[in-house]
Amino acid sequence: MTRIIAGDAGSLPLSVPDAGTRPTSERVRESMFGALDAAGLLPDAAVLDLFAGSGALGLEAVSRGAASADLVEKSAKAAGVVERNVRSVTRSLPGRRLTVHRAAADTYLRSASVSWDLVFVDPPYDMPDAEVAATLALLTARLSPHAVVVLERASRSGEPALPPGLVVERSKRYGDTCVWWLSPDGQPLPASQSR
Repeated sequence: MTRIIAGDAGSLPLSVPDAGTRPTSERVRESMFGALDAAGLLPDAAVLDLFAGSGALGLEAVSRGAASADLVEKSAKAAGVVERNVRSVTRSLPGRRLTVHRAAADTYLRSASVSWDLVFVDPPYDMPDAEVAATLALLTARLSPHAVVVLERASRSGEPALPPGLVVERSKRYGDTCVWWLSPDGQPLPASQSR
């Protein structure tokens, strides 16, 4: 069962799509959000969850104090699951803005006019590195100056190819999953998160 781990909506169960997505494991989410909490990156953050799947990453961030989350998912079936999850946690998260966007990540980024402080990028593991880099290139213009991008990839993929404007700050491997922490070039993560 997938659930929100902590915060205002902690322990609430989340639906997951039947197929076509790979939810981030609870172990990885717990470690990731522990680090984000420790660095003080969640309170009042504007969050973007690309390739949202069930929306678990964006919803966990808002449960732990982020002000808003844009959840982007192109699969109609998965986007329907995200919308159900948003409805089920909304009562626990008064005053927080949760918006589901039924669109491909690149299409959404081309039309976006806001910026984000925290971005989760969790594309399918079989998505080619060049496509991931193209998505990250579109994202860089929409990041706040001290934003953090958390990129999840298969461990076998190796270090991601990054567009100009983004640098790797650290990475952590969890079995066949590797989480990469990225920041705008010249804007290091808070000291507790730098490698």
